[in-house]
Amino acid sequence: MKEEIIISGFGGQGVLSMGKILAYSGLMENKEVSWMPAYGPEQRGGTANVTVIISDEKISSPILSSYDAAIILNQPSLEKFESKVKPGGILIYDGYGIINPPTRKDIQIYRIDAMDAANEMNNSKAFNMIVLGGLLKVQPIVKIESVMKGLKKTLPERHHHLLPMNEAAILKGMEIIHLQ
Repeated sequence: MKEEIIISGFGGQGVLSMGKILAYSGLMENKEVSWMPAYGPEQRGGTANVTVIISDEKISSPILSSYDAAIILNQPSLEKFESKVKPGGILIYDGYGIINPPTRKDIQIYRIDAMDAANEMNNSKAFNMIVLGGLLKVQPIVKIESVMKGLKKTLPERHHHLLPMNEAAILKGMEIIHLQ
């Protein structure tokens, strides 16, 4: 098993931390992982993306030109990465940040209204965990238990009270994602 994923959106949407959590979850399952962020100097508000590879085998290179799955959180990212999803791959997008939805017919396209769900939960910081939940529903790369273990290890102890909220956000994402 080898999954090559790109997560892309505006800085401040939790793109890089979503990738880091995914990679750390792979480590919790003793998999080989690669986490490679890319962002402009304006990080918050500018475009950011992260490439995550989770594999049972050694990873030869973290640099990819095509992906098994893409999580797209804004229009500029859709324009840049829609064509780089491998035929038969998965593209997940948040309806809030996309004006012209994806149009490819050779990939599975899922919509997740994570921004709306985060607002309903009265917690905009849950946005990226909702999206991550959507990914894990359609492509169960790692177990939720591994994500929670990874979060507990990476979050400072003063934030551990947020773990139940993060788990609820993941489950909400699994509930609301749907095939376009």
